[in-house]
Amino acid sequence: MPIDLYYMPLSPPCRSVLLTAKAVGVDLNLKLLDLMTKEQMKPDFVAINPQHSVPTMVDGDLKLWESRAICTYLASKYAKDDSLYPSDPKTRALVDRLLYFDMGTLYQRYGEYAYPVMFFGQEKVDPTKLEKLHEALGWLDGFLAGHDWAVGNSVTVADFVLVASVSTFEVSGIDLSKHRNVTAWLARCKNGLRGYHEANTPGVNDIAKIAKKLVGK
Repeated sequence: MPIDLYYMPLSPPCRSVLLTAKAVGVDLNLKLLDLMTKEQMKPDFVAINPQHSVPTMVDGDLKLWESRAICTYLASKYAKDDSLYPSDPKTRALVDRLLYFDMGTLYQRYGEYAYPVMFFGQEKVDPTKLEKLHEALGWLDGFLAGHDWAVGNSVTVADFVLVASVSTFEVSGIDLSKHRNVTAWLARCKNGLRGYHEANTPGVNDIAKIAKKLVGK
């Protein structure tokens, strides 16, 4: 049976799932939901996911949301080996730490800075929120020191999750230049991740148009 993915390309969490699927070689049956017009509130979708959030995956009898859980599930079930989501407890813990870091700190701080202006009518950005985002990027810069990928020198699901966020920051006018490890890693992701431009770039380009609202704010 096909794996259904309810998604919206604008969403970095959705794009992290698309990147993971490319890496493991899984074809997804993509079902676009327009959150701007409240399609996620339709009864047939709420019946699948009562939290009415994207991404939402349906794989047989499994209905799963929360993007990072979907990424680790796809890597665990469909990857040819455990390199994307290592079975070694210590290495897996490092991957998990970065997934939680993205969810609770890095992407969270971007949303607090950018989304009030981009989507909710706030007139000006809060410069203190930008400072907090750069603080988180500084931590990421340190995490990336001394190796090519997020955890060591092999690609893991942490790279897919983090690059979906950081590439969004880049097109939102966030100056990444002071975070040299981040910019070098981002370049590696763009050039080295399987299916990067197909899975991530269209959504990044879409959000870049909306992110113009941040300029001069």
